[in-house]
Amino acid sequence: MENFNEILSSYISRFELTNGLNKTAIPYISILFCNRHNFLLPDMGNPYILLVVDGNMRLYNENGFCDYSPGQYFISAIDSPRTAETFSALSENTFAALLIEFSLDDVISVMLDIDGDLPEKIFDENTSEPVFSCTDEKIINIVVRLFSMTSSELSFMGKHLKKELIFDLITGLHGKQFMQNIINIQQAGDIYYINSWIKQNYKIDFSVEDLAEQGNMSLSSFHQKFKSAVGMGPLQCQKKLRLMEARRLMLDNSANVTDAAMEVGYESVSQFIRDYRRMFGRSPQKDVQEIKECIGAQAKKT
Repeated sequence: MENFNEILSSYISRFELTNGLNKTAIPYISILFCNRHNFLLPDMGNPYILLVVDGNMRLYNENGFCDYSPGQYFISAIDSPRTAETFSALSENTFAALLIEFSLDDVISVMLDIDGDLPEKIFDENTSEPVFSCTDEKIINIVVRLFSMTSSELSFMGKHLKKELIFDLITGLHGKQFMQNIINIQQAGDIYYINSWIKQNYKIDFSVEDLAEQGNMSLSSFHQKFKSAVGMGPLQCQKKLRLMEARRLMLDNSANVTDAAMEVGYESVSQFIRDYRRMFGRSPQKDVQEIKECIGAQAKKT
């Protein structure tokens, strides 16, 4: 793992990186760089994994939070959080990760090459619970090989190693989650882009009719497709995004309840508190206090 950090950190240091995504010689891999306290998770239109190289990343979810350190990766999903927080033991607090992008066609191509009943077993035997933070040395070794190649080697081996990377992802411990996330994103079609629009505009009021019109669908068809793809209705999705962002503001920016509610688009603080309690099972103050205590306890262990 230390060798992984050294090789990839050395490679990344050769770039003049800017905040956001930076292209590499490998078409399906970009470097995500951030020298700020937080950043928006990429909205690619295709599924991806985000492999942390330098610094640490924290994502807040319905159950609290999940931290990612170098060598760990995050699997994108249609309901991925909107914002990530960065933190580091170093004073400069920079963060770098590799974004490795896939398509459903990439994965299907690999699945068709697998003999026997292994594809069926992926869905039967792998864990059914969502895994937020993943580590897999096989994945890391492939990435190290890719970044250690010359341009001529890469032009020949790049596609082969991408297939090997996908094979190790789908046959690994978290293969079921990886496959489900890819299928959900690809099957969502236009819904994916409408969901992305909601993520970018969740603070403003909108009607479901407007969203259906965006997708050129009837209201009933839109409702059905959106709920099937995202697991909830569009207004529920907006409410969840507002509450998750408000929670992050209170944790990350030390915003008070009123400021957080107003910032994410609520006009009534009392309504915000009721919605917050329904989603997280406790009041904003108690929820934030418990998560901060959990973060503090975890920091003492490291």
